[in-house]
Amino acid sequence: MSEAALHLLVVDDHREIRDALHDYLTRNGYRVTAAADAGAARQTLAVTPFDLVVLDIMMPGEDGLALCRWIRDRVGVPVIFLTAMAEPTDRIVGLEIGADDYLVKPFEPRELLARIRAVLRRVHTLPPRGRLEAKRLHFERWTLDLAQREMSGPDGSVALSAAEFELLCAFLRYPDTVLSRDQLLELVHGSEARAFDRRIDIQVSRLRRKIETDPANPRIIKTHWGGGYALVGPVKSET
Repeated sequence: MSEAALHLLVVDDHREIRDALHDYLTRNGYRVTAAADAGAARQTLAVTPFDLVVLDIMMPGEDGLALCRWIRDRVGVPVIFLTAMAEPTDRIVGLEIGADDYLVKPFEPRELLARIRAVLRRVHTLPPRGRLEAKRLHFERWTLDLAQREMSGPDGSVALSAAEFELLCAFLRYPDTVLSRDQLLELVHGSEARAFDRRIDIQVSRLRRKIETDPANPRIIKTHWGGGYALVGPVKSET
């Protein structure tokens, strides 16, 4: 998909920021629509398909966090937050409710452009996202309790680190699908992922030691040389 075909929505209550981003992103090949508040954004999103939303958090009336929740529930397009909040915990809240990335004001437009391209690249290269709406998932001889974040097998419970849990969830969303290291990094670590990051290889190795009968000859998580990894076999949901 060419950048010229991609449509971005910029939502910010500061007119100078809206106009500057509109002009800059348009010059870089995107179609851009701007909205001054959450209400205008909702009306636009209801009638026009977009590929990504650039969303300010601090706006009068309905803030960006509430609008992001609505976008996730109703529209499902990726969101990049613009935030003046410097505390890491404040930014984490945005990521937890569904933002794909964030940028702290003031920022360089070139950095926003790079973040937009990275998010769109990840979104368009991932297969359609599977949804984990069940209470428990069964694969091979294992059961993963999503609410309790616990895995159990014939010999009892097995502790998972937070990263191992997220990695296993990523595999279970896409069974029998080869996921590249970059895709797994995005699914597990989101905006914290960095190019050439090798954490995924280490985390796959650790996860294999917990779920494979013979980690040296894995049957559940297969390596695809030059491609990535895939969880092999059916995944059954229990609601």
